[in-house]
Amino acid sequence: MNWKLELAFIPVTDVDRAIDFYVNKVGFHLDYDQRVSDELRFVQITPPGSACSIAFGEGLSENPPGTSSLQIVVADIQKAHDELASRGVEVTDVQVLEWGHFTTFDDPDGNHWAIQYLPNRPNG
Repeated sequence: MNWKLELAFIPVTDVDRAIDFYVNKVGFHLDYDQRVSDELRFVQITPPGSACSIAFGEGLSENPPGTSSLQIVVADIQKAHDELASRGVEVTDVQVLEWGHFTTFDDPDGNHWAIQYLPNRPNG
């Protein structure tokens, strides 16, 4: 039996600001934005090529904003870094370590993202 992670929740303070950051700056795809009730709004975004989406909104989590940490694996770390930087994302320099190459950024709430390249894995 396969177990597939398909959705990860991140807490944010301002849903519209988060949509703007993730879609217009980071380049994720906006899949869904639905206000279910006055207390519940559900937003789903997906990184390009990912089988796992990210969700945030109103009434979805009791975790404080800025407490999530997620990692994405890419096939070309420099290209990923340069694309994020060109979109205005404050991204760190690429760090080359024995087990992988990394660059990181935080969203406006402080949720942390690591982008990793694994040189010994085909296609990242």
